[in-house]
Amino acid sequence: MSELKPKRVVIVDDSPAFCDLWSNFMTERYAATAHVETYSHPYDALPKIDDSIDLLIVDLEMPGMDGKKFVEYAHAKGLPARRIVVTSSHSADELHERFRIGETIAVINKTEARQQEAFLMILDSVMRR
Repeated sequence: MSELKPKRVVIVDDSPAFCDLWSNFMTERYAATAHVETYSHPYDALPKIDDSIDLLIVDLEMPGMDGKKFVEYAHAKGLPARRIVVTSSHSADELHERFRIGETIAVINKTEARQQEAFLMILDSVMRR
């Protein structure tokens, strides 16, 4: 029986604290099933974006590059919407105004407990695929 290849998860957030928080959480929760890469500057992540990513988690507001532009770049590199999550401290309503249905799998307020519960369900689903 062959081993499953770990899921490639890329986190792009200008806050090193959020990068560490999500990376540690995912490494603990999905120990053998996740390979997590973090980038606290979007330009460092750009060369790493391709269709081998199983889940891209990108912050909406980062210095030097808007998360919306980053998502557009990821789409251009062949990454499907069902593998992209946008996080922000903005309200879910505002996030839904910025991203149309189908542009990402989800837009999540990273500080709201109910939004984090939804995010956890998305993570579990992606890691089981």
